[in-house]
Amino acid sequence: MKHTVDKDQQVTDLVDANHILFDRAVLDAFGHVSMRDQNSPEHFLLARNMAPALVTRDDIQTFTLDAETDDARPMYLERFLHSEIYKANPSVMAVVHSHSTGVLPFSFTDRPLRAVSHMAGFLGVHTPVFEIRDVAGSGSDLLIRDATLGKHLASALKDAPVLLMRGHGSVAVGSTVQQAVFRAVFTEMNARVQAEGALLGETTYLTAEEGESAAISNASQIDRAWALWRLQARANTVTVSAT
Repeated sequence: MKHTVDKDQQVTDLVDANHILFDRAVLDAFGHVSMRDQNSPEHFLLARNMAPALVTRDDIQTFTLDAETDDARPMYLERFLHSEIYKANPSVMAVVHSHSTGVLPFSFTDRPLRAVSHMAGFLGVHTPVFEIRDVAGSGSDLLIRDATLGKHLASALKDAPVLLMRGHGSVAVGSTVQQAVFRAVFTEMNARVQAEGALLGETTYLTAEEGESAAISNASQIDRAWALWRLQARANTVTVSAT
């Protein structure tokens, strides 16, 4: 008998994810987070085109893996980023796309983003970078505007937890929306401390084995972080909504 996941809870989690990512300064007026519908894997949930901090339950739209919806309200232009990742990798259950300022410099310089903190052990020794010029030429606006660009981005991501997008931002994925949010938050943290540490001297990165061990240990603590971040975001969302 197939287990059915409460759709209301999925929507609640996605709304919380939007607010947490804003509260943790990973998203601002732009960026977005989605989750695969656990009851219908050929669909995913994503807010309508709006600032993440303002997302409510009524703003969530349902899309097919072709990025189509029956909802007539404005959609995010880069919904193809989400749809093609879900299409390419059935194990991905949530996607975060951000332009976080700590991460962005690693997308356009020769300094690789690698795990330097145990909290970001999931980054390992290599974070892939998607170069849109290889697909769209030198005159694009760097946005994932269609399925073709989304397909190439998903191919660059492969099975990595995080992908950088040159001059644009990053993508973090997870087997749950909680894990994707966790990875997005600690990717930003790792990027900032890696950049700050480089000013002090030579960098000691985590080995592949250290990163793997740390990721396994931290995987059991994701709910601990989610519970705190959700509480803080819900308290702060009242202020945001009232202004």
